[in-house]
Amino acid sequence: MWRRTKAAIKHAVWGESPVMLNWAARYFPIMRILKQAGCPPGSVLEVGSGSYGLSSFYRHSFVGCDVDFPCTPRRPMLPVRSSGVQLPFKDRSFDAVVASDVLEHVPPDQRAALIGEALRVAGKVAVFGFPCGGGACALDRAFLDYFVQLRLPPPAWLTEHTQHPLPDSALFVQLDHGWDVKASGNECLAFARWLNYRELSPLWSRLFSASLRLFPGLVERMLRLADREPFYRQIFVVRRNLETEVTEST
Repeated sequence: MWRRTKAAIKHAVWGESPVMLNWAARYFPIMRILKQAGCPPGSVLEVGSGSYGLSSFYRHSFVGCDVDFPCTPRRPMLPVRSSGVQLPFKDRSFDAVVASDVLEHVPPDQRAALIGEALRVAGKVAVFGFPCGGGACALDRAFLDYFVQLRLPPPAWLTEHTQHPLPDSALFVQLDHGWDVKASGNECLAFARWLNYRELSPLWSRLFSASLRLFPGLVERMLRLADREPFYRQIFVVRRNLETEVTEST
């Protein structure tokens, strides 16, 4: 039984098929923001997209930027290999820029630079989502301890979550008056904890993936019920204050 459990976890963490419900929990709110912003195809950049990113749910072309793509990027992503702290794009090249669960993987002394670059190339809005707070930190460490107890190497994302302090709202305090910042909570701690362990099971992973394919609207409504305190993640929406720019230019 113990061997079977370990084998199932290895398959879920390092298997070929991506586990997607945790992605849906953090990307569905971002999808709603992009829809409200009215971003046309090709006008969205995702920083730290990896090989999948928005493409699991976003049906329009977008640019995905990362230092590495472990496997073939999924369409409709247009992949660009680059660091998030030095983006190879002109100012305001995109209507929207997304960085979902990226900042916690960036050393603290480089986080402000990544935010600055994202805002530089954003014409309308930038969206930053990341685990935040003591509860999120404790949850990640407990999950890491679970892998240690099983004598299994943890997934890389989990190790990186615990290497540095998690990012917080202080990163957005110093933004100038040309930007409006709004924060909202995403994914309560209890649900995040439950999902972590369920997604280690190939059976649960297949069930989640099938539900997303067959009933995406229903899954989204159910996930919205999990957006309650205490939160695992915070999503910061940073909008360019166009009225301020017009006033300053006159």
